Amino acid sequence: MFGRRQLIAGAAALAASRFLMAARVTAADRAPRLAADPFALGVASGEPAPDGFVLWTRAVGLDGDARLGYEIAADEGFRSIVRSGRVDAPAARGGAAHLEVRGLPPGRPFFYRFHLGDAVSRTGRTATMATDPRRLRLALTSCQHWEHGWFSAYRDMIAEGVEAVLQVGDYIYEKSFGSGPDVRAFGAPDPLTLDDYRARHALYRTDSDLAAAHAAMPFVVAFDDHEVENDYVGDHGGVTADRTAFLRRRTAAWQAYFEHMPLRPSALRSGGRLQLYRRFHWGRLATVHVLDTRQYRSVQPCSDTKRGGQVVRGCAAVDDPDATVLGAGQEAWLDAGLAREEAGWSLIAQQTLFARLALPQGPDARWSDMWDGYEAARRRAIASLTRPTVRNAVVLGGDVHSFWLNDILADFGDPRSKVVASEVVTSCLASRSGPAALFDGAAARNPHVRYHDNAHAGYALLDLVPQRLDVDLRAVSSLTDPAARCVSLERRSIEAGRPGFA
Repeated sequence: MFGRRQLIAGAAALAASRFLMAARVTAADRAPRLAADPFALGVASGEPAPDGFVLWTRAVGLDGDARLGYEIAADEGFRSIVRSGRVDAPAARGGAAHLEVRGLPPGRPFFYRFHLGDAVSRTGRTATMATDPRRLRLALTSCQHWEHGWFSAYRDMIAEGVEAVLQVGDYIYEKSFGSGPDVRAFGAPDPLTLDDYRARHALYRTDSDLAAAHAAMPFVVAFDDHEVENDYVGDHGGVTADRTAFLRRRTAAWQAYFEHMPLRPSALRSGGRLQLYRRFHWGRLATVHVLDTRQYRSVQPCSDTKRGGQVVRGCAAVDDPDATVLGAGQEAWLDAGLAREEAGWSLIAQQTLFARLALPQGPDARWSDMWDGYEAARRRAIASLTRPTVRNAVVLGGDVHSFWLNDILADFGDPRSKVVASEVVTSCLASRSGPAALFDGAAARNPHVRYHDNAHAGYALLDLVPQRLDVDLRAVSSLTDPAARCVSLERRSIEAGRPGFA
């Protein structure tokens, strides 16, 4: 039994230890005075794995570095907390926190939230991958313009029980364009600086449907061009002619993109580059190979007089063997991964239309900002897709603001060539339709185009089982009605071992 003297000594020791601990607390640990909700931009998860994921938030309205508390629980009421601790939200990264979580059991849902002082974020839900799932439901989405429409399609993804969202580019738009009814305005000039791009991303995160989707489902993301500027490739601006000015703009845009996405902390590399090509393995069922078709791409062919994408005719440079969409390193990475493929379905998540597209401008006409501008690079990619280890290859894309279901031919120069893979291209989630001058009548000119719609926005719902991949093209009933619902526009299936669409 403790005596009075022992109790006094113990209390003194406890007080001393607390004093020493308090002395070691940094300014970032102290609860700041909060004038507004620091978690107004919500929460998100991404990079799903069998044993973990990445959790994201961005603390806003603070003057300096912060250290956020976090909790991860097995239940929504946070009665069974499995992880808790602190994560840095540095001012140099705009207050963004990227928490990489590992060591959790597979195939389980988890709930999470962040703390700062008395403020608590909304609750997010995510999940670890099952080690060997028998089915998988994914959403493929692209191209969401703030001004052109409400993001109501995300409500449909939540209602449909999507397990992960593949966002393949144009998450934000840097500019206004096109004629038609706008539902809201950017309220700011085109972004050029880091603060400008941070503000544009933050604006997007105030959309209630987008915020709810990030809180409900993990996102797997990769950028396209509008996250920086239209039709840029590599070190070449699509709009900004001065190279120094463009690289300054690109660096700012890439950092802001990283700060607002649930990416691993290691995704941001020295020199401001982002490591966005990577793989996700859903056991033996499916591998998703995520590609980056902007950062390493050669300049568009025959762009001597006009920057960016355009219709080119009689352009020998489209066959340039040295031209690349992925860059040599990423091409080798994709080929090596497919050579080791063990899953039944190989999904190639990239940014734009992959199949050959004969245009109304003539048999030699190509749109230079798609794979059509890089014929040799496409042939190399097809060679990788036809590795003996690849059982069912499906190319996924976006960018072109219209729905497409295409057969991928071994040789697009021969319409009778063997079908070696399938392609699913989602329409814009919220934007204007694709250019009618390029796309009208596409199926009649291109026998490998098995379905095309250029009149609706929405997303593609993908259901995978070992024997089949079901595609449901989900169209938004109205972009101007915030309560709009999605309807099934077209349903098709790809049977295992039989590439292409019936």
